[in-house]
Amino acid sequence: MTLFSYEIFDAVAQQGSFNKAAQQLHLTPSAISHAIAVMEEELGFTLFNRGKNGVTMTSYGASLYPSIRAVLNSDEALKQSIARLNGLEKGKVTLGAFNSACSYLLPQVLKSFKDAYPQIEVEVYQGTYDDVKNWLRNGTVDLGFLSSNCAEDFCMTELMSDPLMVITPANQPAPAGGVMTPELLHGQKFVVQGDATDADVRKFLKKHKIDTQRPAHVLDDMACIAMVEAGVGMAIVPKLLLKNCHAAVNIYPIKPEELRVIGIATLRPGAMAPAVEQLYHHIVQHCTAVTE
Repeated sequence: MTLFSYEIFDAVAQQGSFNKAAQQLHLTPSAISHAIAVMEEELGFTLFNRGKNGVTMTSYGASLYPSIRAVLNSDEALKQSIARLNGLEKGKVTLGAFNSACSYLLPQVLKSFKDAYPQIEVEVYQGTYDDVKNWLRNGTVDLGFLSSNCAEDFCMTELMSDPLMVITPANQPAPAGGVMTPELLHGQKFVVQGDATDADVRKFLKKHKIDTQRPAHVLDDMACIAMVEAGVGMAIVPKLLLKNCHAAVNIYPIKPEELRVIGIATLRPGAMAPAVEQLYHHIVQHCTAVTE
């Protein structure tokens, strides 16, 4: 198989469609279909399941995908190294981020990075903690924002500490001293998110053995705040999420303070391509300046 066939495989895997992959690579859908068929014939097994709703990787295709991404990443790193030797700063970097980092941290980082390195393209993927970890493992992203609570086997550089806060409906009486404690949270109605999004909050609740009623299970941060504003229940959210929050909710600190530590993670820190390394250092420097 050729490098271009790897690029076709990657495009189909990411797009879930021969037509969308063809648009991405400026080819015809029949050319994409033929290339995949040739790969499958050469390998001796099927790479994709074809269906009315698109295509999905077979178990064989999924097992090959991390290796194919590694080849493509190595090719990109080689191109960037050559560009650096020629005195150019160019290349492409893929970055994974969870919701609050994507909404309230990344915009400023990307703007200043683009100003400094206009020839380096940055592609952002937004998802849950689990999404970011999977993207790092299979090579979809070069760098990923994660919480230290779910960094696992990744090499993570800590960037900032983000306190957890309690938000309550506007008509709910304030706690004594305007501070929430674990004892005050026992038995309360809570709006919660999935494990892959709410890892820090769930660790806090488990740590203090806080039993809660959970009338609402939502997927994203904005839905969580909206549910609290509507009076469905209270919620525990990172302070970063409340930046520029205009919702009619009460916001209280937690005592003792509980922190979410945000970091930038990579799978292989010693094998970062030049452009990836530039973005990595830029993110670290930006967050250091913000928190000082």
